[in-house]
Amino acid sequence: MRRLRFEIAYDGTDFHGWQVQPGLLTIQGILEEIISNMDGRPVHVAGSGRTDAGVHAFAQVAAVSIENRIPTDNFRRAVNRLLPKTIRINHVCEVRADFHPRFDAARKTYEFRIYREEVCSPFVRRFVYHHPYPLNESATMQAAPLLVGEHDFTAFAAADDRDAEGHSKVRTIFRSEMERRDAMLIYRVTGSGFLKHMVRNIVGVLLEVGKGNLNDEDVRARLKPNCGIGPGPRVPASGLILVSVEYADDQARTENISET
Repeated sequence: MRRLRFEIAYDGTDFHGWQVQPGLLTIQGILEEIISNMDGRPVHVAGSGRTDAGVHAFAQVAAVSIENRIPTDNFRRAVNRLLPKTIRINHVCEVRADFHPRFDAARKTYEFRIYREEVCSPFVRRFVYHHPYPLNESATMQAAPLLVGEHDFTAFAAADDRDAEGHSKVRTIFRSEMERRDAMLIYRVTGSGFLKHMVRNIVGVLLEVGKGNLNDEDVRARLKPNCGIGPGPRVPASGLILVSVEYADDQARTENISET
């Protein structure tokens, strides 16, 4: 048995998210069907996280255990030939048998893109949130770093089917920045992990600051434990992209290479 790790890019517009759902088209479901047929038995493709319906990825990380001895590059080519053109595997490598893309992840980076011009090009509309309305962009930029640090993000999390398990909603944000790039206002956030709809709720709150409906103190209040403030407003999924997933082992390899 071999454990393969691979990076996947996808346009999530036409899918009901990452996770398998009966009767619905999902990224995980398509991958499991294709790889199961290749391996001649049912397989489970584990992902680094459950991106929501409509969310995109530059480099979602996944892993699967297979018996097939196909070389990794041939595996990538074979799966890509069978995948829809909106999903592509970019890289495949063999890893230790117990590697798990979710539980071994050290940090993840997401980007949310807000298109600010009056007319949104049909060539970008699937990958942005079109918001051409008046907005104090400087206020959103100043409020974004308030999220940095270890906080209870309950006020930014949607209800989840795993809430009954009582898991902590404390997460660490290492970077939280909003910047203007040409026609787009882009929010970029790196954290130890993210809760359901967390990034979309953060962006929604930052936009409320830009509209003048909230201020910096309102953002800070939402980071206090047991604040009693409900999540939202939530921005559409179309502007959200999973940019990268980092692992401690990757960092160790990078450091070893740089020292030689």
